Amino acid sequence: MFRPVCLKLYFYNRLSEMKYFYLLLAVMTVSHHLFGQDDYKPSKENLQAREWFQDARFGMFIHWGVYSILGDGEWVMHNQNILKSDYEKLPQFFNPTGFDPKEWATLAKKAGMKYIVFTSKHHDGFAMFHSKVSDYNIVDRTPYGKDVAKALADECRAQGLKLFFYYSQLDWHHPDYFPRGATGNHTGRPQHGDWHAYLDYMDAQLTELLTNYGEIGGIWFDGWWDKRDADWRLEKTYKLIHDLQPQCLIGSNHHQAPMPGEDFQMFEKDLPGQNKTGFSGEAEIGDLPLETCETMNNSWGFNLTDSRYKSAKELVRLLVQAAGHNANFLLNVGPMPNGKIQPEFVERLEQIGEWISRYGETIYGTRGGPYSPGHWGVSTSKENTIYLHLLDESLNTVHLPTLDKKIRKVYFFDDNAKVAYQNNAFGLELKAPADKRREIDTIVVIETQ
Repeated sequence: MFRPVCLKLYFYNRLSEMKYFYLLLAVMTVSHHLFGQDDYKPSKENLQAREWFQDARFGMFIHWGVYSILGDGEWVMHNQNILKSDYEKLPQFFNPTGFDPKEWATLAKKAGMKYIVFTSKHHDGFAMFHSKVSDYNIVDRTPYGKDVAKALADECRAQGLKLFFYYSQLDWHHPDYFPRGATGNHTGRPQHGDWHAYLDYMDAQLTELLTNYGEIGGIWFDGWWDKRDADWRLEKTYKLIHDLQPQCLIGSNHHQAPMPGEDFQMFEKDLPGQNKTGFSGEAEIGDLPLETCETMNNSWGFNLTDSRYKSAKELVRLLVQAAGHNANFLLNVGPMPNGKIQPEFVERLEQIGEWISRYGETIYGTRGGPYSPGHWGVSTSKENTIYLHLLDESLNTVHLPTLDKKIRKVYFFDDNAKVAYQNNAFGLELKAPADKRREIDTIVVIETQ
């Protein structure tokens, strides 16, 4: 029999254990909502979409919104500390009569791109589609008054391109985006709000995008990083998307390892495994399909003074390097306020298209490897064919690890000329003399048995 003091101590300990248990359960529940759809099992349609995505290898990113009027990029509201009340005047000046979805889609196809990612709502909170949840959108607030997302969706479908929607979880305009995150804190919003009401708003807009615009290739999230510790309710949002369109791929530019419920992993202005920009420090490579996104100058949204244009050679090499890292290449354009894509971008896309029309088989439908990327270049492969992309123009002899497959034939892609090589216990050695080198990419084909 317990003495009273012992009995009291016993129940006190049990109560403490129960409190700890429920506290732990609460933390686990929050973590569950915070980090995604834990019990997610991709559908057959989703797995097929992932395979298509990897085969596609090349897409167009489109950053376009009312911010283009100011010609200072898509972060102008934050960078210039523009008050919400002042920023709300911009839609009155947005009348993109030069917008032609057929021109956009045709240019993307001409460049060799297989899909388009369009910014349906950026950090400024303005919807570039006809949202019924809020009138803060292109149809209700601009003199243009047309749904550009619908027009683009219809044209992509007509031309055989898949359309993805970029959607910013971060919102500098919505009053219920509270507590505030790390950005957009000088827009004059009241310091109160209902966070879960904002998440309901976000889910409602995602529902609109996934029910009113036909089949969507994917949702490209951005902005999670603004409030890393918030309860983003990802499990509910991800499930909503997969329930509405099972094939729809979910990716998030959160600069972390993939979270449960996501279907592809992207890297901003970096190749997988690199961290030159500082965005990818925590982004270890997962098992999902990969994508790297990049700009043609140094801006995502239209920037009037940014003339730091990458050459067509640089951009093609980024495409090749992405494929060699087993990733897609998502190349951005930031259309002007009138809806036209600026000539410098058009010129480069056409030049890329010329290259890929000849060398596309070394990119489309391939997987990175079998050789790891190096200073010499990268490799891509499919079935019994390996493509070595020799990017170091100074090398006349290339040394690689021994290929453990029986080689049937080795030749230059451009003229089918034989390549002198040795493959033994010391490695694979290939000769690429100067007269066989190409300025952008010298491709050696290895056929195996």
